[in-house]
Amino acid sequence: MRVLVTGVNGQLGYDVFNELKKRGHDAIGSDIGNMDITDSENVSRVLGAVCPEAVIHCAAWTAVDAAEDNEEKVRLINAKGTENIANECKKLGCKMMYISTDYVFDGSGTKPWKPDCKDYKPLSVYGKTKLEGELAVAGKLEKYFIVRIAWVFGVNGNNFVKTMLKIGKSNKSVKVVNDQIGTPTYTFDLAKLLADMIETDKYGYYHATNEGGYISWYDFACEIFRQAGYSTEVIPVTTAEYGISKAVRPFNSRLDKSKLKENGFNPLPQWQDALNRYLKEIFNGTN
Repeated sequence: MRVLVTGVNGQLGYDVFNELKKRGHDAIGSDIGNMDITDSENVSRVLGAVCPEAVIHCAAWTAVDAAEDNEEKVRLINAKGTENIANECKKLGCKMMYISTDYVFDGSGTKPWKPDCKDYKPLSVYGKTKLEGELAVAGKLEKYFIVRIAWVFGVNGNNFVKTMLKIGKSNKSVKVVNDQIGTPTYTFDLAKLLADMIETDKYGYYHATNEGGYISWYDFACEIFRQAGYSTEVIPVTTAEYGISKAVRPFNSRLDKSKLKENGFNPLPQWQDALNRYLKEIFNGTN
């Protein structure tokens, strides 16, 4: 299958592209250098030339706090850019997979958000624009996957794990919030699932994070240091105690992933195991 992957230089796009190649698919990677998703004519020209059977749209503005000061630009990328791709997918009759986020919800309560829940109440510019992207895809296409993920970490990019390791090397202690709850997602594992999905016609909304239960960022930091062999003390604090960020984060990022099994897809491995494999990868096999 010929599959175009946007955002190929990002954390997820990098792993998705490599996974598709491993499986023998004709994977074509794109990024800002060869396709500006905000330019409809450029998108039309590139997709028209490639003529893909599927597009996995990983490209996005993901700097959550910076988004608050750049709403127009963020909307152009996350909403209009996604709409441009959806329009071309419709013309070509190809599948489209859009990678979205738990930020489309307000993070209230403690129940896991179900993938087909339509109670959208995004709290940030990032969440609002990603939701607008979702609505563009669902409103224009029939052959689409919308996959919401959370707490992403991968080899190709910056993330919470890398930040903690950097801080842990030079500080005896670190404060981490303990009232935001979710589950980490390793892009290497997620890429396999997305490849599984794009090979089918089981379209619709899905949630995908690693298995292993719901945890706080504090819990995640503790496990990072434990597995890395760091003695850094992790001090739990509330979001209010930590300090106000420009963008409001959801407290409840629990995502219900049961729909994956219901549709015959293998769930992602336990997040603890994923973290172990990731640390070995970035430490080149040594701690």
